[in-house]
Amino acid sequence: MNLLAPLYRFADQLRFSRHRDVGKRGEDLAHRYLRSNGFVVAARNWRPPQGGGEIDLIVWDAAPDPAMNRLVFVEVKARATYDGSAPERSVDAEKIRALRRAARDYLRRADVDPEKARFDVVTVTGKLIQHLRDAFSL
Repeated sequence: MNLLAPLYRFADQLRFSRHRDVGKRGEDLAHRYLRSNGFVVAARNWRPPQGGGEIDLIVWDAAPDPAMNRLVFVEVKARATYDGSAPERSVDAEKIRALRRAARDYLRRADVDPEKARFDVVTVTGKLIQHLRDAFSL
């Protein structure tokens, strides 16, 4: 059990009670969820210098065998409550194109083999977090 969890919840209440920024709260919760599950955060809200999209989170999925490590581009979709539509459905073809373009630029700049990359989607609905691995390909 994380001893800091109550402190995080209190800080979240203070930070998000005024602005009600569901997207920012969702990214914070996804960030904590991934870190608590062994992912190593490489970047957050990364934008290519030439523009053309933003990647919410870029993390390393460390495997016991270093050859199996994967660089993961994470799109976070958050909803305050369940409205009958799955949040991941809002990751449409246009969004996927922008994410792929940004990811290719990041891979080139970081000198990472594209075969070692994948795209995940993390959805946050209220307090429910779902992690969809390998949601689409590069």
